[in-house]
Amino acid sequence: MKRVILAGIGALTVVTMMGAANAADIQRRQAMPAKAPVYVQAYNWTGLYVGINGGVGFGNSTWSNVGGSTGFNLSGGVVGGTIGYNYQMGQAVFGLEGDLDWSNIRGSTSAGICAGGTCETRNNWLGTARGRIGYAFDRFMPFITGGAAFGDIKATPVGLGSQTTTKAGWALGGGGEFAIAGPWTAKIDYLYVDLGKGNCGVAVCGAETDVNFRTNLVRGGINYRF
Repeated sequence: MKRVILAGIGALTVVTMMGAANAADIQRRQAMPAKAPVYVQAYNWTGLYVGINGGVGFGNSTWSNVGGSTGFNLSGGVVGGTIGYNYQMGQAVFGLEGDLDWSNIRGSTSAGICAGGTCETRNNWLGTARGRIGYAFDRFMPFITGGAAFGDIKATPVGLGSQTTTKAGWALGGGGEFAIAGPWTAKIDYLYVDLGKGNCGVAVCGAETDVNFRTNLVRGGINYRF
């Protein structure tokens, strides 16, 4: 009888100790802080890409000489090609991008120093070489961009021929790019471009004349990433 009682007491003690240990373990687990969810970047923007772009430009030109100055608006379309490279670090994306577009941005006036005739400013080609800094939200990447711009400024006083100057200036803007499917992405961007002053000499304009060119570009594009 004593053996039965002692065996029961022993079994009860073991069960009690196991219950206490399990309760303590549960309390320790409940007290442990939950880990924050880890952000997983599913899409990687690193790599070379090529593409096409097209859009519109609208800006202004000013003709200036000893007789004064006259400004007028410009507008027209652009279309061309794009090449670039991105390198992603975390969610930051650093890149270089260049483009070369055929341009039909132009405008004219018969006012001011152009009275009695017509002064026309025209841009036939426009290119940029820029840096880009973006921030990747997985498949969407907004960015800012800036760098050099290149193009021609064609000055035409009607009836007196024309003079074309190739100029280097600057461009600054931003936009957004979205991964569509596979290696394809679509983008929209805005650039302010200033090519500075071209020249129209005495033989064409009758007096040494400065002709500047500034435009706002709004373009869409499709890129293929390698």
